[in-house]
Formats: sequence, C-alpha cells, structure tokens
Amino acid sequence: MPRQAARATRAILITRPEPGAAETARSVAALGWDAVLAPALILTALPFKAPGHCQAIIITSRAAARALPLMALPVIAVGEATATEARGRGFANVHAAAGDAEALAALIGATLKPEAGTLCLAVGEGYALDLAGALRAKGFRVIRRVVYAARPSTELPQEACRAIREGRIHAALFTSPRSARQAMRLLRDMGPQDAAQHIIAIALSPRIATALSALGWKEIRTARRPDHAALLACLGPADVLGHPA
Repeated sequence: MPRQAARATRAILITRPEPGAAETARSVAALGWDAVLAPALILTALPFKAPGHCQAIIITSRAAARALPLMALPVIAVGEATATEARGRGFANVHAAAGDAEALAALIGATLKPEAGTLCLAVGEGYALDLAGALRAKGFRVIRRVVYAARPSTELPQEACRAIREGRIHAALFTSPRSARQAMRLLRDMGPQDAAQHIIAIALSPRIATALSALGWKEIRTARRPDHAALLACLGPADVLGHPA
C-alpha cells in the first residue's frame, strides 16, 4: 500500500468536547494523523452568580475559565493549560497546580488560609464534589458555582461512525472520566460490538484509564502527566505505528 493511502487509514478519534476538540484536532493533524471529531459531551455556559466576599476563585477546567466573567480576584487553576486560558481571559493573578484535583487541593492548602475568606469553586455541573469535600476537610468554607453544563451527546457523528465501521480508527483520546463513559456508551450503541478491540484508548489520567477498563480495548495507555502534551506523546507521530506510551 502506498504511504499516503496507509496514512488515510490511520485516524484518531477525539472525544473531547468543543471548543477544545478543534484544538486537539489541530495537534493530532500536526503529527500526521487524520483527526475524527466525536465529542462525547456538549458544554453550555451558565449564568454566573458572584458570591459574597471570597479570597480566591478555584477552577478545575478550561471550560470553567471560559465561562467566568472577569473579576479582580486571585485564581488558582488545576493545571497550566487552565491557568493559560484564565490569563487569556484577562485574569491577572493566576496560579497553576500540577494538573489534578489532589495537586490543586495541596496547593490551596499550602498557599491560602481558611480564615482569610471563602473559596469560590467554579465548576461544571456535577463536577468537583470530591475537591469541595477535600477543601472543607482542610477547614475552608467553599461555595460551588456551576458555570457550565455538560450534556451527553446522543450519538456519534456520521464521519466517526464510518471511520469506526471501516476500521480506520487507530486510537481514541479521552480527557475526562465522564466523557470516557459516555463515549463507550455511544460505541456500544452504534456497534460493531468488537469495534473497541481494534482501538488503542489513550487516557489523560489514571482515573480515566480506570473508567475505560469497562470496555475491551486493544490497549489502554495513560499519559505520564495530566496535560495534553503528555496525552499526545502517548500517541506519537503517524509514521511510527504502535508508538509506546
């Protein structure tokens, strides 16, 4: 098979919601892969009700950063990508944790004091309940503000269905446990039943990898760090099939 034709059969399924899915697609294409969009969730920003006096805003995702109105408060973000999004939105005093909820709680505990005021945790609907509990256990008063809703997609896009049925998907990228679970539901619904057996599942974190274990993938790889550069490193360039994690 000519090299160009071979590349056409090596596509990557992107389950990340928009608008981040398009960004991931560009990164995947830059590595020489065909990007196939299949967002498992649909995000919708919700009105933000500002709390009373608080000492900082805590954000756990780029979607939360995009949904927030600009405020003159310090921001502590779960990771550098989320912090960059907040800075791009005009927030000036932004600090980044190492990329997961445990690191975020540790950074807050090390840099903020419970007596200095309430923490406003800006999150998606149904997210970060464990983080709120961990911060309260450290003595902080936490107010959760739901700034976006994540609605499950009801079906895979037609292009994704064709690529899966034709066996063109080399790997699928997963960036949250919830989107992973919904993507697996959609795969089961569309069939063929053994489709996942031919796909490498690549998880942003161990929690996501655990969620993915409910389906029989060809292989499950986990990023060494919870950031998109490490996620893409698991994939590798398109001219190196089977690139190790």
